[in-house]
Amino acid sequence: MLREKIDEYFENYPTQRKVVYNLLTYGLKIKGNKIYCGPIEISDSKFARAIDMDRKVVISTINAIKKDKILNGLFTHLSPTCNLKEAAPILGWGVLEIIPDDPSNSGIISRVSTILAKEKISIRQAIGNDYELSKEPKLYIITEEPVPTNLLVKIKEVKGVRGISIF
Repeated sequence: MLREKIDEYFENYPTQRKVVYNLLTYGLKIKGNKIYCGPIEISDSKFARAIDMDRKVVISTINAIKKDKILNGLFTHLSPTCNLKEAAPILGWGVLEIIPDDPSNSGIISRVSTILAKEKISIRQAIGNDYELSKEPKLYIITEEPVPTNLLVKIKEVKGVRGISIF
């Protein structure tokens, strides 16, 4: 529904659509005519350079978002999230990457966390891509310690899991 809303609203403006998806990817908020990462203001020109876009396109996208009640509401309430996926191995933690069969089905996190809990492995973070906004959404589970390879077989058998890997 969200992807359809964005794609329809920006149907004739593919460069603005690219700006919108970049804002969503990084959890960037729009407040007034400004872009924010949490409480930190990001200049439209720096954001435009970072996504290889013209500054005027970023400004026009912000203005277009503000004209739509749903999109304006969405972008005024976004916040960035710390993702520990890449830092976890450096800290001695484990990372499970789970690819679901159908990411809209419920219960994958619950079933995987039950397997980990039975082995007394604590979960530090579970974070996933929004299945509407990502071409191949994945779920990442960061654990207090590396996950033993023997658990991969059990996790792979979880209903709804198409693939799994560890970092």
